[in-house]
Amino acid sequence: MDKEAVTAPDGAPPAGPYSPAIRTGNLLFVSGQGPFDADGNLVSADFAGQARAVFDNIARIVRAAGGDVDGIVRIGAYLRTLDDFAEFNAIMREVLPAPYPARTTIPADLPGFLIEVDAVAVLPDRAG
Repeated sequence: MDKEAVTAPDGAPPAGPYSPAIRTGNLLFVSGQGPFDADGNLVSADFAGQARAVFDNIARIVRAAGGDVDGIVRIGAYLRTLDDFAEFNAIMREVLPAPYPARTTIPADLPGFLIEVDAVAVLPDRAG
């Protein structure tokens, strides 16, 4: 099996020993992305700002692999509290096109931030 690590030059750095994403064939598996900038700093204190930053980080990685957010077929959403569920749905409708990806949403004890999202995307065929 061929696999290749994918990073976005302007993306948030990993917080541990893992790749931001792994491409195998036309599938891209994006590790959980938190609400951090390229220097690893938390981008916002409020949920909406953090959620948008998470989706921006995912989009950067998908684009770095040659894809687009239209190709995202599954996400896993981890929310510090399900009180943010309705706001998460509203933001997801803004940043991802329909048909929306398959999704699992669970509460999680996140360390110092409010949301993390991982994703699976289908990428275009490679030329050549």
